[in-house]
Parts: sequence; C-alpha cells; structure tokens
Amino acid sequence: MAWFRFRRFSRRLLLLLVGLMALVQLAVFTAISTANHSNAVAHIEENLRTGARLFENALDERIEFLMGSAALMSGDSAIKSLLIRNPDPQTLRSILLSYTERVKARTIGLFSPEGALLGSTNDLLGVAQAQPFQALIEKASDSETETASGFAYLADQLHVLVVVPLYAPKPDVAAWFGIAYPIDAAFAQAIRDLTRLDVTFGSNPGEGSPRVLSSTLGKEDAVAVAREPESNPEARKNGTIVALGGEPYVTRYAPLPLLNGLPARLALQRSLNAELEPARALQRVVMLISVGALIAASLASLLLARSVSQPLQALAAHTRHVAAGDYTAQIQLDRVDEFGALASAFNHMTDGLAERDRVRSLLGKVVSPEIATQLLKSDLTLGGEEREVTILFCDLRNFTGLSEGLSPTDLLALLNRYLDRMSVIVERNGGVIDKYIGDAIMALFGAPMPSSHAAQQALETACEMARELEKLNHDLASEGSTTLAFGIGINTARVIAGNMGSKTRLNYTVIGDGVNLAARLEALTRDPQYATPIIFSESTLHAIPHPPPVRELGRVNVKGKTQPVTIYTLADPPSACPSPPQ
Repeated sequence: MAWFRFRRFSRRLLLLLVGLMALVQLAVFTAISTANHSNAVAHIEENLRTGARLFENALDERIEFLMGSAALMSGDSAIKSLLIRNPDPQTLRSILLSYTERVKARTIGLFSPEGALLGSTNDLLGVAQAQPFQALIEKASDSETETASGFAYLADQLHVLVVVPLYAPKPDVAAWFGIAYPIDAAFAQAIRDLTRLDVTFGSNPGEGSPRVLSSTLGKEDAVAVAREPESNPEARKNGTIVALGGEPYVTRYAPLPLLNGLPARLALQRSLNAELEPARALQRVVMLISVGALIAASLASLLLARSVSQPLQALAAHTRHVAAGDYTAQIQLDRVDEFGALASAFNHMTDGLAERDRVRSLLGKVVSPEIATQLLKSDLTLGGEEREVTILFCDLRNFTGLSEGLSPTDLLALLNRYLDRMSVIVERNGGVIDKYIGDAIMALFGAPMPSSHAAQQALETACEMARELEKLNHDLASEGSTTLAFGIGINTARVIAGNMGSKTRLNYTVIGDGVNLAARLEALTRDPQYATPIIFSESTLHAIPHPPPVRELGRVNVKGKTQPVTIYTLADPPSACPSPPQ
C-alpha cells in the first residue's frame, strides 16, 4: 500500500512539475500574444494616421490638378470670345464637354460673375445644385488667389468642388469655372491603393440614418462602419476596433466639412488579423517549439523520477519489514550515489534497532516495561526525585512450611503460577512490579509514571488479587494440591523514586519511611486479632476521592515509627472493593 501511495505521489509530483512548466509557457505565450496584439494595434493606429495624411495629400493634389486644369480653360480665347456673344446653354455645354477629358472630371460648369449657372456638361449640375458652387464663388471672391474648393453633395453623391475665375482681362472676372470631382468607389480604391488601408465615406447621422457614400469594403461591412459611431460612442475615438464579419478592424474616423450640409465622415480601417498574421505565424512556431520542449522535459522528468522512485520504492518496501519488526532483511542497492549511501546507512540502522530490541526485550523480562522505559530515558544515571507513591506489599503466609512439603521443582512451579496471576492484576490496574522478594511482591502505583488515582488503583489491585487467589485455590484444591494464603499491606507516602545502586549495577525503586510502613502493615495481617488479609494506612484512605466502606482496625505502634498509625481494612472484602477509576 505504501509503495502504491509512493508511486501515486511520484505521478502527482511529475504531473505537478509538467503542469507548472505548461503554466509558465502558457503565461509566456499569453504575454507574447498580448504584446503582439498591443503592438499590432499601435502599428495600425500609426498607419491610420499616416493614411489620413496621405488622403489629405492626395486630395490636395487632386484639387491642385483641378485648379490647374480650370486655369488652363480660363486662358482659352475661344471660350472668352464665345462669352462675348452671349451663347445659349447648349453651345456652352458643347464647349465644356470638350474639356472633360483634359480635366478628368465629368462635371464642369460655367457661372456668371454673380454665381448664376450659365451652362454645364450634364444635368447633374442644375440650378438646384448650384448653391455649393455659389458659396465657393463668394469664398473665392474674398480670397487673394480667387480660387476655392470644398466638399458637397451633388444629387446625393459626395463631390470635391473647385472654382477658378475666367478673366477678361485680369483682374476683371468674366465668369467662373466650377469643376466637380466625385468621391466614388474609384476614388476610394485609389486611396486604398495609396495607403493600403480600407476606405469608407459615410454621411452624417444628423441627416437621417447613416448611409455609405463610397467604400472599398463589402456592402454589409461598409454599412456597419458607417453606423458604428452611433451605436458605440467610443468609435469616435482614434484606434477603435470595429467587428466586421466577425473580424476585428482598427478604425479611424475623421470628419469631412460640407458646403451644403452636416459634415460627412471618412473612415480608414485595417484588419487586425491581417496585421497579426506574421506575429501569429511566429507564435505558432514558438508554440511548436514549446510543446516539443515540454514533451522532452516530461520524458526527462519521467526518467529522472524512475531513477529516484525505484530506490525509494526499495527503501519503502524495506521500511515495511522494519515496521513489522523484521530487522534481519538487508536492502541491496548497487549504486555509488546518495541512494547507495542511504541504503548502507539504513542497513546499519536496522542492525542497531535489532540490537536495541534485544536489549529492551531482555530488560523487559527482568523489570516491568514501565521501569525499563524509565531506565532507558534516564541515561542510566544514579539519582531520584521525591514524589507521592502508593506502595503495595503482598507476601504468602507459611511459605516456609509450604516449601518443606514440596520438591524444589514443584515449589518453583507453584510459586511462578501464583506470581504470574498476581503480576497480571498489578499491571492491568496501572501498577508496576518493583521487585519479587522470594514469594513476596512489591508493587508501586504512581511511579515511575505519575497517576492521580494511585491509591484507588492499589486498593482495587488488592481486591482483585484476593478474588484471584480464591480462584487459584479452587484450582489447586481440585488438583489435590496445597492452597495458599497471603497478606497485603498498602501505604501512601512521599518517597524518593529513582535509580539506586552503583555505577555498574542499577535498580529503579523507591526508598523512604513510607515503604517500610507498607511492609509493616503487611506483617500485621498475620495477627489473628485483625482477621483480614488487607490492611492499609490512613494516608491511603485519604488519598481516595470516594473511598469504599471501610472498617477501622485501631491505632498501632509500628516498628520504626514514633507516632501510632491508624489502620483500616475493607468493610467486607473483597465484595466491598471499589470500582476501578474511569
């Protein structure tokens, strides 16, 4: 089971290490992805600002071209002579159509000095559409260059307009040329070719639902771009990400002031996915390398774990033998590394444990386990401590006569049978056999391990010993053997408990006047006037919190005591014995 748990622990540790490596790589990959995303957005925003400047430059170049073309037309003597004759609109239209190819504009109009429309190349420029040109003519009249340009709707189509004077001669203005260049799909595509950005021109939402004027995007995407600023106020800021067809586009909006309405909008956008594609390709390569490194590290970790787990498993298996008390097995690891040294140290440890158990087993047979433990803990030094202990002396009566009637072998067998039963009772009730003195037993309660119920334990032990002696005598009588009788003396006193003897031979015991008194009380049980096998002192009675019914035997002068001692016995032993403490 321990080996299985160790293997499971090794697998969990390996999984933990691999998981940590994967987590680190994921964190690095996430950081790289986040940085690439931020860099891509920043790069697109810079491109959008550059694209906006390129659009303005391209528009300025277009306006300059239109103004230059209009200036060439104004220098044509044919148109000047025609104006002197006051031609009809059809004639003017025919003349103006001849300029369309040269100007690269389909809409050209001729206006009077006051701004009235005299003629145009198509019906798009009618009287109703002349107002933006008239506004430009007023602006040009106030200008030093006497030219002006701007954006306006002509038949709902966004155009860039230019007006140039026709002098006859200068500085007198005989008429005004007005040229309209459409901001259509072709113009948007030209801007896209120049800036490498998608372009969308949209109307102002104040004019109703925003509509697309021209765009390089598909119809649905262009409508989404035109309407985004109304559904998302943040879209009015530079660098806004707009989702088009499930794909993110970084978009920059810019207003286009109009001569005949609210400003239109220019939107420049670039696909974020397209910008990120090179970085993502690199990320895929990095990911493949990371996965490969993770697999290689996992294999290396597995091999390393096996090289560690196999000797550890062998050590764990050997540990189970040691835990079961088998110190004979030796672990064999043919290694010159730390595990080999550990195995050698482990074998030395098991040899030491085997020797310790042999010593402890032998010591436990000579003295009680509690005294053996105390001796091992005390470093086998002489000395002791004062403590309150209850001492129990138990001695067989007429042992001398008993020994005369039995052979030494039978006597020893009977004595061991008796002592074995009595010793079990002492130890079961928390007592410790201090020593066997021939047929006598000296037991301690409260030493070497302290106990708050020492006196009660000793009295309960005496009662059980009396009951057990009745059982033993019943067995002896049935066997035709001689029955036994004993006397027990119990006293509670403060004594010196510790290791007594010499530096070469120690014995854990207790000494003091209280020990002698317990022995004297046991001797009093032989006196027929007391007629009881159990006598205990007044100090023992007072040490029991809830004493059983007792009978006072009187005050006696004990040998070695200057003051008389009050002695007691149980009221009706052994049935009056107290219950053992809980």
